[in-house]
Amino acid sequence: MKISTKGRYALRIMADLAIHDNGKYIRLKEISERQAITLKYLEQIMSLLTKAGYVKSYRGNSGGYMLARKPEEYTVGEILRTTEGSLSPIACLEDTPNRCPRNEECTTLSFWEGMWKVINEYVDSITLADLVKKSQATHYMSHSDQSLR
Repeated sequence: MKISTKGRYALRIMADLAIHDNGKYIRLKEISERQAITLKYLEQIMSLLTKAGYVKSYRGNSGGYMLARKPEEYTVGEILRTTEGSLSPIACLEDTPNRCPRNEECTTLSFWEGMWKVINEYVDSITLADLVKKSQATHYMSHSDQSLR
């Protein structure tokens, strides 16, 4: 499993919206500049996030985007699944029940199922708020280290 730029950028965009939330809509251009993502690609990702109901959009002079819910109400897993689809490490696990003709005698299936379980549990245990807190703590620590020099 490899997360594409779409999934990675979606997490960065959602975190950016959470960090800069002041009750007002945030312009796409501001997000683009802060995150170094082209406006065209940003628009594609925002379309996915809007359709999923993760962000609200508003057109006009004071338009832009904002989170539809509180940061602690989003999991990394749901954001990644929206942009990436299944996070399954192998295709046969995407079917329920597993329709692989070899699933009865597959010696590695239990390994892949275990790996998928761990992936899902991990991504579903981290919220957008957790990412923001960790980022802010890291940012604070790096700036306080500079002041000691």
